[in-house]
Amino acid sequence: MVEYQFTVMKVKILLEVEDASVILDQTEVSGTKPFVVVGIPAFNEEKMIARVVLEAQKFANVVVVCDDGSIDLTAKIAARIGADVVRHERNLGYGTALMSLFRRARELDADILVTLDADGQHDPNEIPDIVKPIVQGIADMVIGSRFVDVRGTAEMPLYRRVGAQLITKLVNNSSKNGVSDAQSGFRAYNQKALGRLSISEAGMGASVEILFEANKHNLKIYEVPSTCKYNNGGVTTSTEHPIAHGMGIIMSIIRLIVEERPLMVLGIPGIFCLFAGIAFGVWMLQLYAIEHQIATNIALASTAFVLISFFMLSTAIMLYAISRLSRKMNEKR
Repeated sequence: MVEYQFTVMKVKILLEVEDASVILDQTEVSGTKPFVVVGIPAFNEEKMIARVVLEAQKFANVVVVCDDGSIDLTAKIAARIGADVVRHERNLGYGTALMSLFRRARELDADILVTLDADGQHDPNEIPDIVKPIVQGIADMVIGSRFVDVRGTAEMPLYRRVGAQLITKLVNNSSKNGVSDAQSGFRAYNQKALGRLSISEAGMGASVEILFEANKHNLKIYEVPSTCKYNNGGVTTSTEHPIAHGMGIIMSIIRLIVEERPLMVLGIPGIFCLFAGIAFGVWMLQLYAIEHQIATNIALASTAFVLISFFMLSTAIMLYAISRLSRKMNEKR
């Protein structure tokens, strides 16, 4: 019985691979046929990984699965059906999985890297749509947005929709990307983007960090409508509590803003604290001149404001210097 099932699976894989060459030809533009790699970060997705990989293989030259420390059969199933599997010994987070996928795509000299989730939320049949703007030369990075078309949010719970829109607004106000879906994991990157984007956020904040990086390197971002499934036959599409998920991303945005604009975020408040410390100090001296007694509470307030201002200003200057040095090094590349 086991041998018979394995034979059936083998036949399905051969059919998928045969179809792949036909479908990849459809993405050809002006005689140029891109080498497409589909990257799938996965953590304990044994129920869905086979379906996602097999469907993605129709549109990719190589499907790479980053098994982020799964304790189930995710890696074995992906490898058995022909995926290139990159393994993490322990769970390191979504951002770290993306780093591994970017690295593997560079090693494979991919023309285009497409990333999508392993839980079946994204439809691999939409890969040609997300690849097309890059092949046409009008984008360096493409986002499959759930908010371009109303069908994209048809199954989306209200709390997720509100949270995603709030995070997108924060990102747009901070990085001026003007995207409609800053949290979509369904994206495509060309070689230019693969070479310039660097990820340091280990968790879900990596999705917004990439947008900050894209803005920093003046990459052209394009959005196409995409659908998203939240009811996959009882399969959980999120392993993290929504509040913890949202707070983690907001904290990542704050960190990125501080790193990107340290003089504004830390320097200006630091100057205000310095003036407040001086004002409290002058007040304390005036009271001492009249009463010949130090007002302890005012003296402590003056000292606290001065120390806080010193910390904020010195941190702002150091971060600014590091940021300038990093930009110069990137320009020399």
